[in-house]
Amino acid sequence: MRIAPHDLVALSCLGILMVAQSISGTDLLPTPDDAVAGFGNQGLVTIGLLFAVVAGLEFTGGTELATGWFLNRAKNLRSALIRLLVPVSMLSALMNNTPVVVALVPVVGDLSRRISSSTSKLLLPLSYASILGGMCTLIGTSTNLIVADLYHQTPEAGLSGQPLTFFSPAYIGVPATILGIGYMILGSRFLLPNRQAAVSISDDPRQYTVEVQIDPQGPLVGKTIEEAGLRHLPGLYIAEIQRIDGRISAAKPNEKLSPDDILILVGALESVVDLRKIRGLITSNDQARKLKIPTWQRTLVEAVVSPRCALLGKTIREGSFRSHYNAAVVAVARGDKRLQGKLGDVRLEAGDVLLLEASPSFLHRRRDSRDFYMVSTVQKGFVRRTDKAWISIIILLAMVLAASLTSVSILTASLISAVAMIGMRCCTTTEARRSIDWSILIVIGSAIGIGSALEKSQAASEIASGLLELANGNPMLALAAIYLATMLCTELITNNAAAVLMFPIAIGAATSLGCDPTPFVITLMIAASASFLSPFGYQTNTMVYSVGGYRVIDYLRFGLPLSLIVFLVTMVVIPQVWPIQ
Repeated sequence: MRIAPHDLVALSCLGILMVAQSISGTDLLPTPDDAVAGFGNQGLVTIGLLFAVVAGLEFTGGTELATGWFLNRAKNLRSALIRLLVPVSMLSALMNNTPVVVALVPVVGDLSRRISSSTSKLLLPLSYASILGGMCTLIGTSTNLIVADLYHQTPEAGLSGQPLTFFSPAYIGVPATILGIGYMILGSRFLLPNRQAAVSISDDPRQYTVEVQIDPQGPLVGKTIEEAGLRHLPGLYIAEIQRIDGRISAAKPNEKLSPDDILILVGALESVVDLRKIRGLITSNDQARKLKIPTWQRTLVEAVVSPRCALLGKTIREGSFRSHYNAAVVAVARGDKRLQGKLGDVRLEAGDVLLLEASPSFLHRRRDSRDFYMVSTVQKGFVRRTDKAWISIIILLAMVLAASLTSVSILTASLISAVAMIGMRCCTTTEARRSIDWSILIVIGSAIGIGSALEKSQAASEIASGLLELANGNPMLALAAIYLATMLCTELITNNAAAVLMFPIAIGAATSLGCDPTPFVITLMIAASASFLSPFGYQTNTMVYSVGGYRVIDYLRFGLPLSLIVFLVTMVVIPQVWPIQ
């Protein structure tokens, strides 16, 4: 149980050190300039920019485009794990792993229903695979970026002659990922129980009726309902299929989809929002595309029809709803009742809840309108710009290639990519700004200041000496001690804070032994990310905790073997790649 948020705790500790330095005037504590220097760290700025880059992928559906074709063919749990964990680990190596998990949590919910399995069998492996993949490159996790930046600023790094490259962590990360994924594919069925999420989509009493059309040029044409991933949608079912020739077909699993088929679906709001992420589905009759608003400026809005609405008693089509309000009706809910026929033929009644695709200004224009009781935005109701999905993927790949194969720094590549995402309208400036997880940046900036205090007060060298005494001066035992101490700190105070606090201790141990500091720094990177034993050491573990209905014991039982695998791989590979003496 947490007493306070991690960012508040980190700032409080930094504040205490600053006050202590002001009162005592000692040089053994960080000055105000030292304390806040971490907030200008290049690694920290790079992480902030990477959030904006990932926002472009999220708002265009680029992540789903990169993984959806692979996931939709899963037939059982083992197949689903293979198809989920392999691309997730690869994506996490090329972009910050936290947004990868955020984007794929709803996809996993859909996948688990298609294979008739509990989400708890997939969500924790999803988190662990993203952590393992993030270990493989310098941009895969914020921890690697920060440690690499601290390393390049440390004079002791000059002893090595081996500057850290984009793929330096991959020597350990790749074999650890391969073995870890193999373990999870085999062990998930036996070590993870069937848990129920704390909140279920089916808990929503409202049943929206939504109408979508098969895009004639889309990837769903010619596929069956099951092949298209539409059979076991979470909290949503297909009521009927209306053909272009007027025939109405039952939604059988083997029913093939034809161009311009209209699907009538019924389900909860969250499911309707997720439905719009599926490539190849468009708003019926392309009403949304006829709006006089660019796609990147649209959002989803809920509006409740009032008894004084000008279109009351008229069908949506008769009332020319789109022209009248410059908003397209996406779905209609009338209590828990399923509405019959096409959406355009629904006659509006007082109390109907409309899900609309409109501009944000619709809220301000219609909030006090006599036509609607209430107008509000839908959580995560942004409209995906699927036509720009490939653009976002190309920008990401260009960033990775520039950072890994040229002399362009990761900071420069991230900055150009973030600007390109906004310039190409993959996301707006506001969306990019909102995507930044400020709590992560605050923890990192504060931890760098606290790490400076450990170094200046000689506490880091004293702790390093203690570890060396335990290791009896043996470099490999010292390396193992650094790994285990960092891993323990990660579970207690998060990965970024643990890495920054242990960095001066690792450098101090290497200096005392007269060893190359590179293997100690690489070990620190891996250990700080190897958070598999609790829900609170790594943000992706926390994300899936309540969604998957997990308990702390699940992390211990499933994560302990994985922790041992990563530890053993590190201890075996390090001396082979970076000789310690």
